[in-house]
Amino acid sequence: MTHNQVVVRFRDGRRLKGFTADFFPNKAHFHLSLLDSPPGTKPTKVELAELKAIFFVLFADGEILVGTTQGYEPGRVGFFVVPADTESNNERCFVISSAAQQVSFP
Repeated sequence: MTHNQVVVRFRDGRRLKGFTADFFPNKAHFHLSLLDSPPGTKPTKVELAELKAIFFVLFADGEILVGTTQGYEPGRVGFFVVPADTESNNERCFVISSAAQQVSFP
């Protein structure tokens, strides 16, 4: 089973770091094993409706994301963005559409 390293950003400003093996864009929730939790700790259930974005990262912290997408479609729950910066700690980011103020294309 593949475990993705992620940083989960909530709309209220909270941030969690950990691993997920069950994230799918069309599911309303997924489970997160927190980075600093003791072995055997039950994963935390995360609801997409509470999120701003999910960053698939390499765990060197960073806040700015500029990138490209091929999957944006108004009305979908969210879309993936691949960062333009090759030095970014983010491999990709799943943005929750309702948390975005604006989506623009050059």
